[in-house]
Amino acid sequence: MSTTLSFLIITHEVIIPWHAQHLTYTNPYLNRKKTRAHTSTHAKVNYEIGVKRIDESLGGIPGGTSLLVKDGSFSGKDKLLNEAILEGFENGEGTVYVTTDDPSEDVLKEFPEDESFGVVDCVTEVQSAEEPEETDTVRYASSPSDMTGIGVKVTDLLGGFRDERGIEHNRVLLDSVSTLLMYSNLETVFRFLHVFTGRVRSIDGLGVFVVDAGAHDDEEYTTLRQLFDGVVEVEDDEGLRARVVGLTDEPTEWVRLD
Repeated sequence: MSTTLSFLIITHEVIIPWHAQHLTYTNPYLNRKKTRAHTSTHAKVNYEIGVKRIDESLGGIPGGTSLLVKDGSFSGKDKLLNEAILEGFENGEGTVYVTTDDPSEDVLKEFPEDESFGVVDCVTEVQSAEEPEETDTVRYASSPSDMTGIGVKVTDLLGGFRDERGIEHNRVLLDSVSTLLMYSNLETVFRFLHVFTGRVRSIDGLGVFVVDAGAHDDEEYTTLRQLFDGVVEVEDDEGLRARVVGLTDEPTEWVRLD
């Protein structure tokens, strides 16, 4: 089954209304927190984000879930993404990491080389005069503004995990929605994330997308929030701590990350 079409329509054919300067979208899974299940042709899949007390509180994250990490600290993003990636390794899942801030060379220094870990690098081509060479697990987009290219590369890696390596359970991480918004307007990024989170649902995957809490006003954040099933709030209050809002009737308790 082809997995490419979803991302080939990112910027031109996904029509979402723009009302009174606001993008509006009704997420069909916002009520999933009450039932802990959704319609799927796959067997039930549960994921963990790698923070033990949060994972215990949630009792597993249903496949198809996309989380927005609202990072109000300087280092919480890296800590949380690292835990999510390592949890994927431990569970034998595939991981695609979309990096908009650091070249893949730096990302790969942090994690063991593994055929289940793929990187979509949106940085190197911007910084290099030469076109970098792709590998089985590293793909390049021309820049963070190349959202169609990002989508195609993610789909390519996920297809390789499934078809060539037999990996059915996959997580996709994007390290900075805020960086995308530095290169493109809110409407374009919203449409991209709409398709991206839809792709996560279609594969019963786990999506983790980071936004810098201090980089956006309330209106911009509220617009983005519509697309996600839940939010991981990260803050520095005499040490890093996090909680998850939106996946259960009440937020999880605050948990220390350091």
